Amino acid sequence: MAVFYKKMQRYNPLNKAIVKWYPVLRSIGVLKTKELAKLMSDETTMNPKEAEMAIYELVKILKRELKEGKTVSIDDFGTFMLTASTTGEDTEEAVSAGNITGLNIRFRPNADFKTEIAKAEIRAWK
Repeated sequence: MAVFYKKMQRYNPLNKAIVKWYPVLRSIGVLKTKELAKLMSDETTMNPKEAEMAIYELVKILKRELKEGKTVSIDDFGTFMLTASTTGEDTEEAVSAGNITGLNIRFRPNADFKTEIAKAEIRAWK
């Protein structure tokens, strides 16, 4: 298994005269739900349809629990939480829900998950 990169030239947004080369990760494909369910069924006693339903239920529950203000932690994986984009006010009294301009979903992988991903072999994309 490997993670691939390609070389891309990018400019500095503050000074467009400065251009440098950077390695940029390249995806080699998208693993969709049905394919993920098939892989899960190969690793468990679930059949592919049961695995697919488990994925859909996980997503449904994540949405619901995040909307209820909870942080969702999945062992050996990481934590999902909401953060907010906001505008500031000069006084505490002026702050209200109207200052929240958007909600963002954040994922924070746990240490073991990050360590395992860091072991990925990195290769140039040809």
